[in-house]
Amino acid sequence: MPAGKRQQTDVMLYTLVAFVGLFIAATTVAVIYYVKFEDQMKIAKDSKSELEKWASMPEQRKGLGKIVGTIPRGKSGVGTMVDYLDGTVSLIIGGPLKDTSAGVKFDTADRKVEHINEKIKETLEGLPQEYLDIESIDPNTTGLIRIIEKLKAKLNDTTAGLLATQEQLNDLQNRFDDAMRASLEKEQTLLAEKKKYQQEVSDIKQDYNELKAFMKKTTDEKVQTFMDQRDEAKADFDKEHDELLKIQAELKMALGRIESIQKKIDDIMPPPDSDVAAYRPDGKIVLIDDQTGIVHLNIGSDDRVYRGLTFSVYDKNMPIPKDGRGKAEIEVFDVRKTISAARIIPSKMKRPIILGDIIANLIWDSDKTNVFVVAGEFDLDGDESIDYDAVDKIKALIGKWGGRVADTVSIDADFLVLGKAPKVLRKPTFEAIEVDPMVMEKYQASVQKLPHYKEVQNRAQALWIPVFNYERFLYFLGYKIQSRRAGAF
Repeated sequence: MPAGKRQQTDVMLYTLVAFVGLFIAATTVAVIYYVKFEDQMKIAKDSKSELEKWASMPEQRKGLGKIVGTIPRGKSGVGTMVDYLDGTVSLIIGGPLKDTSAGVKFDTADRKVEHINEKIKETLEGLPQEYLDIESIDPNTTGLIRIIEKLKAKLNDTTAGLLATQEQLNDLQNRFDDAMRASLEKEQTLLAEKKKYQQEVSDIKQDYNELKAFMKKTTDEKVQTFMDQRDEAKADFDKEHDELLKIQAELKMALGRIESIQKKIDDIMPPPDSDVAAYRPDGKIVLIDDQTGIVHLNIGSDDRVYRGLTFSVYDKNMPIPKDGRGKAEIEVFDVRKTISAARIIPSKMKRPIILGDIIANLIWDSDKTNVFVVAGEFDLDGDESIDYDAVDKIKALIGKWGGRVADTVSIDADFLVLGKAPKVLRKPTFEAIEVDPMVMEKYQASVQKLPHYKEVQNRAQALWIPVFNYERFLYFLGYKIQSRRAGAF
């Protein structure tokens, strides 16, 4: 075969050998890869089955990140969940955990929770119904947090109620203390009264024993005892009677001597006239206007004259009458420094006023303040009945004219205005006291007035103090006519 032909054949041969070799090699590699792929498929299938044990396909599609949460770097999802489980179990059972499976840990926690639930239920069942409705709370379904929140709310309400109750208790305690103090004071008063009554009972018992002992005596002994007591009392009476007769005889002799001496004194020097102070004139009339009924007086503001002052007018060169009745009454209406003007009070006067006639007012005085004592009962309006406020009205009248009122007669008193003697009321009966509880006080007041009246009268006579009845008192004031007018007091 030519050289060119043989060379071409060799190339083809080499090419065929190379192709066959490559085919064999590729087939071998393919077989090897197929075998490896089957192994990997089996591993993948086993892994998928194992993975589905830990997470189902819906859970895998949802994503482990959403189920587990944030997975720290270097941690697996299972490891993270185990850590979370350990933390939860540790919170429930407390203390360090043993290195056991999650199931064991969960069983331990579950038993602990069941124990806690039982305790909670026992606690809830022990609470009063008004604090917590147990039927609405199931510790197995409600949860510890909600139960604690409800208990806390109830605890707050209970605490507030407790504080309010404590305040009420404090208030009740204070009231109780006050009541105890009042009760103690009352108890002390009652004890004092009890002691007093016990003493009275003891005295009564002693008197009873003495009377009982006396009653045990025979009749003769009793008669003899009474006779002895009578003789003793008669002897004492005779002795006192003799002494009284002796004293009366001595007193009679002394009074006789006093009367004899007083008669000799009266013959030598008559007693002073107690009314002389009332007869002193206070001024006189210096000018008369008969047409206007006005008179002018010789006294004015320098003499302490004031508007409204009244005087009785008496004849000049004549003594003032004992009863104080004047020829007219006048009332000052204008006051100057040394003179004053007065109007004549209209009356049934028949004697005219003339120049030089004197004027007088018992209360008013230009030099001093006269002191009056008022006692007794008065009929101011003349209706023959006693006026209960007459004394106060007379005292007000004295003050109006510049005088001063004293309660008792003394050497400082100048005049006594004496009314009728107070009448002592009849002692009220038990039935009258029941009708009017004040009737006994009125009776006692009437009993006390009479001794005071007599004492005032006697002291005035002893001290030579002028005594005026109501009518004479008004005449000496120049107020008799005006006293009959309405509103005069």
